[in-house]
Amino acid sequence: MNAENNDGGFFAPTKAILESISDGVFTVDLNWRITSFNRAAEEITGIPRNVASGRLCSEVFKSSMCEADCALKRTLKNRKPVINKSGYIIDAEGSRIPVSVSTAVLRDENGKVIGGAETFRDLSEIAALRKELDGRFGLGDLISHSRAMQPIFDTAASLAASSITVLIHGETGTGKELLARAIHGIGERAQKPFVAVNCGALPDTLLESELFGYKKGAFTGAVRDKQGRFALAGDGTLFLDEIGEISPALQVRLLRVLQERTYEPLGATKPETANARIIVATNRDLAAMVKNGEFRQDLYYRINVISLELPPLRKRMEDIPLLVEHFVERFNRLQNKNVTGFTPGAYSMLMAHKWPGNVRELENVVERAFVLCTAKWISPEHLPVELTGYRPLSVESVNMESTRRVAEEQSILGALKRNNFNRVAAARELGIHKTTLYRKLKELDLPLPAHDGRSAHHGQ
Repeated sequence: MNAENNDGGFFAPTKAILESISDGVFTVDLNWRITSFNRAAEEITGIPRNVASGRLCSEVFKSSMCEADCALKRTLKNRKPVINKSGYIIDAEGSRIPVSVSTAVLRDENGKVIGGAETFRDLSEIAALRKELDGRFGLGDLISHSRAMQPIFDTAASLAASSITVLIHGETGTGKELLARAIHGIGERAQKPFVAVNCGALPDTLLESELFGYKKGAFTGAVRDKQGRFALAGDGTLFLDEIGEISPALQVRLLRVLQERTYEPLGATKPETANARIIVATNRDLAAMVKNGEFRQDLYYRINVISLELPPLRKRMEDIPLLVEHFVERFNRLQNKNVTGFTPGAYSMLMAHKWPGNVRELENVVERAFVLCTAKWISPEHLPVELTGYRPLSVESVNMESTRRVAEEQSILGALKRNNFNRVAAARELGIHKTTLYRKLKELDLPLPAHDGRSAHHGQ
């Protein structure tokens, strides 16, 4: 049956039904041009049907499945429907929308295939509910309970669909490369290479040849051509870590590449095109370096289009149990062990440490403990001396409740301090009702100033 009329829309009875359902529905012809687009499709994508109609499907839907595994393409190829395939689309505002997709072949009244139909269901509310029930946020290999991380995940998910240059700030060990990999991994370049370069680990001469490559005979010892990291990244992502460490001379050359999107390998006579998306990271204050003349202002503005700042672990102590659980699972797999976890005494020491090395230091501590531990539980004796020197509670008397208490105190105090001790604002950040916060404050017997900071939040 032909479900469409001549003007590209559905016949009246069919249209009435499709306009009333909450699932997005669209159809394409055999040239992949959209021939119909229902009301729910408009609402979910934020794209008006008059804009979508007649355009190529790939121009309208920026989906995680478009390049690697298009469900509709598979259906048109094998004539078999796809039911409830999970993925995501990017809406008109750049937000990542989780969807469930089903597809079918579209035939005319004579049974001839004239195109395909796809329905997609917005799973945002279900995803949000799962996240709320689970109490964690995640992006790639980055996970967190902390509200301080949620805006980073949300922004990074939106950035994944673009090619804009991103600057990631954060202390050493906060997970800057993990964040860069996550942005790459959920974007349209996910199937392309991700190439990372630590700019602080190489001297200038070596770094230049690493980035741009060289031609045979460019210098003594260059017996053959060598591709640089820009070439190896191709249409993927090039991650330049510790960007603040490069010399002024190399800053000039990097700026030219970012502006012109071309570069010349050492010894080359013609430029090559740089197609890679650039993500840079640093643990230094680049703005201060610009003022001191240590970093070029024009390069700073070029890389600082969008910036993300990863908070140090000491500002999200509530993440420690979650991260420890993650690392325990990981090292159990890697080392073929069956460690249950950390004892309450060991957890107490983890919660008391300041973690100057951030998440990387925590990961190293867990890995070291795995090497030393021959039992089911990791105890204080398996921890390094810099942790065992901190004993806020007696190891004999501490229990899991005290560990939970420490984590809860850290979380609540952190939120209160960030909100100038405004209880209402702190409760909002923590995602709990203000009466729940008051009860927690009383249970934990936390000392607070009499002034609650309301004036700093406009009388909230």
